[in-house]
Amino acid sequence: MAKVAFIGLGVMGYPMAGHLASKGHEVRVYNRTAAKAEQWVAEHGGSSGATPREAAEGAELVMVCVGNDDDLRGVVLGDEGAFAGMAAGSVLVDHTTASATVARELAAAAKERGLGFLDAPVSGGQAGAVNGVLTIMVGGAAETYARAEPVIQSYARMSRLMGEVGSGQLTKMVNQICIAGVVQGLAEAVHFSQQAGLDGLAVMEVIGKGAAQSWQMDNRHKTMLSGEFDFGFAVDWMRKDLSILLEEARRNGAQLPMTALVDQFYGEVQAMGGNRWDTSSLLARLKPTK
Repeated sequence: MAKVAFIGLGVMGYPMAGHLASKGHEVRVYNRTAAKAEQWVAEHGGSSGATPREAAEGAELVMVCVGNDDDLRGVVLGDEGAFAGMAAGSVLVDHTTASATVARELAAAAKERGLGFLDAPVSGGQAGAVNGVLTIMVGGAAETYARAEPVIQSYARMSRLMGEVGSGQLTKMVNQICIAGVVQGLAEAVHFSQQAGLDGLAVMEVIGKGAAQSWQMDNRHKTMLSGEFDFGFAVDWMRKDLSILLEEARRNGAQLPMTALVDQFYGEVQAMGGNRWDTSSLLARLKPTK
């Protein structure tokens, strides 16, 4: 068992930290809203720190799951950041979906302090976090990953080292490119079936047993048909991720016309007031919700 700190108790981090505690690890948590950390301790045991630095003191592994690059820098760097509390030889595992640039920046800062660093964004959504079946794509040194992997497995169905620092974030970008295309295709398919006067539920159940099947179809077609979009990863978060990957594409020369178009469509959903709707709300711009 390990002494672990977990920084960031949002919809993903809260259950992820809970799995660490349930597996017997000694966990100290930090959250910007202290009441959330107190709630977690009341539910799972362990302890909380008043700052990221305090939470990280004495931890062999420090897990972080926050919102974006700036949030990440805010809890890791500075006098009260996690790095300031970590002892040489300990490892920071960043589960934030962020840029490969910030991953490399933090890895360099960690190296100067004698610390290990892994960028390890996750896929699987809130349900995957709650059920402990996340997919985790990791960038960093093999020996650093080997130390962290047994603890990461507390909430993972699949975890794999993808290459050097930054490779985890780049792999997550590939994941989001795929999701953007699949959800747009599903939205158009649902819309077409409704416009054609078909039984949308029957259509999805039939084609879902063939080559068109996807996780998105299996888990979202019923709510999409009902015009309900409150069941997962928010549009605001998806646009943040798409912004990061489109910027990376401009750097590396990748051509992503479909992804850029879907990003614009999500902008239209935001203009409709759908910032907190889930990503399947691409359907809403094709047909008004009920």
